[in-house]
Amino acid sequence: MCMACEEAEMFYRWQLLQQIAKGEMPAGLSTEDLVAMDMPLPGEIEMVEDGDRIIIRKVEKDGEAAKPAGAFVCDTPDDQ
Repeated sequence: MCMACEEAEMFYRWQLLQQIAKGEMPAGLSTEDLVAMDMPLPGEIEMVEDGDRIIIRKVEKDGEAAKPAGAFVCDTPDDQ
């Protein structure tokens, strides 16, 4: 892929991310299309403006914030 085509594809993905972060479904695309493109679905990410920066981040679900990252979980059965 040439550099111009690669840059155009990256810009298109950025535009899609902005639409999805606003909670909108991009026109002409379905949920299956977004999953196939490895893109998040509306409601999974949000856009936050921090001064002159735009930050797109994953939306935390109710149970995710309470569980610390990397917490040890023992998955050995109790009968051993």
